[in-house]
Amino acid sequence: MEILEKYFGINPDRSIHLNGKERFLAGDVLYTIVPVTHMEQKVLIERYEMSEHLATLRDRKVSRFTAAKDHKFLVTHENHDYVLLRNEFRPQSRRIQKTGRKLARFHERGKRLQAEIEALNRIGQWKSLWSMRVDQMEQAWSAFIQEPPREEFERLFFESFPYFMGLAENAIQYVTDTELDEKPYHWDQATICHERFSSGLWEGAQEIRDPFEWVYDHPSRDIAEWTRSQYFKSRRALRPELQTFLYEYESIAPISPFGWRLVYARLLFPLHYFVTVEEYYQSNSQSRQKWLEENMKRYLRDTSDYERFLRSFYQLADVKLHLPAVEWL
Repeated sequence: MEILEKYFGINPDRSIHLNGKERFLAGDVLYTIVPVTHMEQKVLIERYEMSEHLATLRDRKVSRFTAAKDHKFLVTHENHDYVLLRNEFRPQSRRIQKTGRKLARFHERGKRLQAEIEALNRIGQWKSLWSMRVDQMEQAWSAFIQEPPREEFERLFFESFPYFMGLAENAIQYVTDTELDEKPYHWDQATICHERFSSGLWEGAQEIRDPFEWVYDHPSRDIAEWTRSQYFKSRRALRPELQTFLYEYESIAPISPFGWRLVYARLLFPLHYFVTVEEYYQSNSQSRQKWLEENMKRYLRDTSDYERFLRSFYQLADVKLHLPAVEWL
């Protein structure tokens, strides 16, 4: 509140919690203060460029950077850096969400970006980023060979990691084979994507498209992560929801054989497992660690279900092409 008044000359009417963040309402504008102390300037500039690009193309749900009274976007308050984002305050009516269509339109706008994206560029980097993650986790796992795990989570991690490392290595190989076997189509060009798109990200009272959730990547990234989140949310109802989502998406933007195989590779990489382990060791909250431990137990209990999902993914998605699955599944 003080930051808004002191640096931006904004006196909000009230604060509200939306999409897990505190935001401030002033008239019909919603403001969000974002701490950016440890963020590289290049990353900030790229997020600004992407936000302005989409806003220029009339995406009215995109958060835009707001200049302070000194006309700068970055403010420093008590040795911490902040930027301010603004959105039109437009609570959504209870319409049927056509997430597939909305995502495809978002991607189509993102493909027209002219700015050079380097720091947030993930195109062609999946293999190296995944390999790095596997290597780091393998080092942590190796330590337990010398000194056996004491905590329950550590025991679960120690027993399960070789299996998930195998899945990850299959995903890396699948990307390698895809790059050798398939030629990208013109609609496979890079676009603005999300770090982790989920089925609930654009739902709720106010749809907010936040540049601090974005990377620059192949559109298959968002399709795969939506599918992963939907699988863990309601896997028994996955087939109709997945087919509806994909039908909506492809009514705007087709998915090439190259794109389908990248979707599959990303689902093959057990990101949900890696995120759970990484977050557990980064967390200082016992309640959060306990929640992550329960998540881990669920993932381990359901490995055969996830294998079945991977085995039948192309069939579930109603893909008419003959694309290779992983033989051992």
